[in-house]
Amino acid sequence: MSYPRKHLLAIEGLEPPHIADLLDLAESYALLNRSGKTQRDLLKGRTLINLFFEDSTRTRTSFELAGKRLGADVINMSVSTSSVNKGETLLDTASTLNAMHCDLLVVRHGQSGAPSLLSQKVDAAVINAGDGTHEHPTQALLDALTIRRHKGRLEGLVVAICGDIAHSRVARSNMHLLTTMGSRVRVVGPPTLIPAEAARLGVEVFHDMKAGLAGADVVMMLRLQRERMSGGLVPSAREFFRFYGLDAEKLAHAKPESIVMHPGPMNRGVEIDSAIADHPTRSVIGEQVEMGVACRMAVLDVLSRQLPRNR
Repeated sequence: MSYPRKHLLAIEGLEPPHIADLLDLAESYALLNRSGKTQRDLLKGRTLINLFFEDSTRTRTSFELAGKRLGADVINMSVSTSSVNKGETLLDTASTLNAMHCDLLVVRHGQSGAPSLLSQKVDAAVINAGDGTHEHPTQALLDALTIRRHKGRLEGLVVAICGDIAHSRVARSNMHLLTTMGSRVRVVGPPTLIPAEAARLGVEVFHDMKAGLAGADVVMMLRLQRERMSGGLVPSAREFFRFYGLDAEKLAHAKPESIVMHPGPMNRGVEIDSAIADHPTRSVIGEQVEMGVACRMAVLDVLSRQLPRNR
């Protein structure tokens, strides 16, 4: 297993062998989870702290489940009732966590770069669970694993990432991972929701859904993140769905065997029609959640191997 870093802060900069090894290990955990078996002694004696400054259901819960399945002591810190909410700085929090001798620290924060800052101040291995509009590396890993399980490969696939690209850390991590692994990535959305640097990241830019989905192997929808918008970027939810929401008519332009993804939570009738989200063969949204546990088990496994045993 090759992984060159103490932390997982971003997909950007990882080489294909590192990504492939993480996906292979995650695949083994997916099979283990489906068998009903666990590996509860791997992280025995280790402490995993989930430090989430933003609300989360899927990511926090799957990290908790991943840690427990590997035998770690898992602590979920509620920021709303912690000293952070009383004015404690991020660096003071880092000092507190160091005194607790935490081994693995999972951080979600509204500011880009916050997990990176913490990684410089704590002894624990830090995992970025989403920072601002920067990256969400484990989401990209679980998306890639889901795609690979259905398509058998990543190289050569046409992947259309659609919707609110500008505010999506999921989109950025996926663009880095999929282009690194040889996929042909398209981003599709209104000009106001496509970041200026998109073309620099090696992806094709489309403003028309039918053109962007033409011949796609994978259609990845994104949540419209109104909480990160300053206003005026989209006229209305109804108009957005008309032009950029995924329905049967637009999906018909992708390959017949294409799969549909969404990182959640979904705004049904805004980004995606319920009939597509719940489609029994095209939608793999439920499997994405399942693969999230497996990928996070793999990341915890790999990072824990580099930690000293006596802390």
